[in-house]
Amino acid sequence: MVPRRLAAMLMSLPLLAGAQPAATPDPAAEIARLAPPAPDYALGESWASGIGSSGPADAVPAGASPAAVDPGVDVFFVHPTTDMNPQLWNADPRDATANRWVDESSIARQASAFNGCCRVYAPRYRAATYKAIRDPAHGKAAYALAYGDVERAFDWFIAHVSKGRPFIIAGHSQGAKHVADLLERRIDNGPLHARMVAAYIIGINLAEGDFGRRFKHARPCDRPAQTGCVVQWNAISADADLAPVVAAFEKTFTDVHGDVPGKQMLCVNPVTFDRSRSQASSEQARGLVPGDPGPGPMQPLRPRAAAVRCERGLALVRTLPDVVVKALPGGSLHYADIALFYEDIRANTRLRVQAWQAAHRRRR
Repeated sequence: MVPRRLAAMLMSLPLLAGAQPAATPDPAAEIARLAPPAPDYALGESWASGIGSSGPADAVPAGASPAAVDPGVDVFFVHPTTDMNPQLWNADPRDATANRWVDESSIARQASAFNGCCRVYAPRYRAATYKAIRDPAHGKAAYALAYGDVERAFDWFIAHVSKGRPFIIAGHSQGAKHVADLLERRIDNGPLHARMVAAYIIGINLAEGDFGRRFKHARPCDRPAQTGCVVQWNAISADADLAPVVAAFEKTFTDVHGDVPGKQMLCVNPVTFDRSRSQASSEQARGLVPGDPGPGPMQPLRPRAAAVRCERGLALVRTLPDVVVKALPGGSLHYADIALFYEDIRANTRLRVQAWQAAHRRRR
């Protein structure tokens, strides 16, 4: 069952900084002892998409722009929390039933948004479960274990797949947390940053002040065709009470850095992708995919069906009355962070890829 506390509900989320660990002998030791075997990323079975075939990431809803053919650019995508097994701290990538849900709820409906520009690679990993998210002490260790898998998968991807090609990194919710850590630890301060077209870190809590502190070189994407930069948004109903949401998000920054400037969350409008144009009407929106995450084909694309504006670091969304989007308590549209802007993401990733390729042709 989905957690009902607002802060946990908004994100399958990274641990809230400053949370007090529960009394326990040694959570890290327990996580390590109970962890399923680590995936071997040389094996196709350790990938939801990309090695052998793209599988569910090949999905394209009716009415959407076509998938790219031989694009020469890759996306490394990390899926969100999906495992609600109350017995596990970390998901088991060998579990066929759990993997099917990952594929149906995330790879087909989220990662596929990036197949309009690129070939999608999505690792299976020992993601922290909902049980871990509810327990700060075990959750910290569970996230660390999960991130270790993601980093190993990325290193294998760079060594054996990417081989010098440009790439996009992308993730949602827990997956976005791992992608942000990957950007900080493996990309931002090294030669890989020159090959990164952009980072789409969606449905997480990066603050404006993280740039220049946590990330020394990568900056927010100010313009739609800018490269080497970071895109983030958190979708919420335009009618929601923003105060508790903003307070919860900003606390994750102030707990680390103190109450200094920059605590507002980063919001790049997911229709305009232009920080000087924080508001977009439904007429500007290229298309959303209605419906809840789950099995079966995606519903047809609905163009011009959602207006969005960035306010107080959140993406406030208003859809047409007949568009069904599942809202969580507090008005969070977390499950639809990508679906609401499906075709907008496709168009923007193509634009950034074209800009990166043009810039590098000029340098040769």
